[in-house]
Amino acid sequence: MKKFYRLSDSEMEIMRVIWGLDAPITVAQLLSMFHSREWKTQTMATFLTRLADKGLLMINREARSNVYTPAITEQTYRQREAQDLLRSVYNGSLQGFLSALYAGGEVDAAEAGELKKWLEGMKENA
Repeated sequence: MKKFYRLSDSEMEIMRVIWGLDAPITVAQLLSMFHSREWKTQTMATFLTRLADKGLLMINREARSNVYTPAITEQTYRQREAQDLLRSVYNGSLQGFLSALYAGGEVDAAEAGELKKWLEGMKENA
């Protein structure tokens, strides 16, 4: 698996907009969508280059400007983010993660049943 790169808050904000679109987008279009941030063209271009370097965006040249499209879906990013967290913080232990998540808290019977059903399904597919 390729190295996972966690996104900054600003990068995630930009990617959420891009993931929500049905068409490629330019720097100028993004700047108009983020006008309240008062980012300069170079700032947005730097964010987009970093996102492309991290494997989240594809850059295509059209006429005299670059257009940006997602290289992966938001769901794929979220899966990679969760797997990286599990591996780096919990040493790959799902039980360790769930223990930390529910430490001191209660799991209701319905949620416990759903988790059990999901784990049994995972065991069958392994």
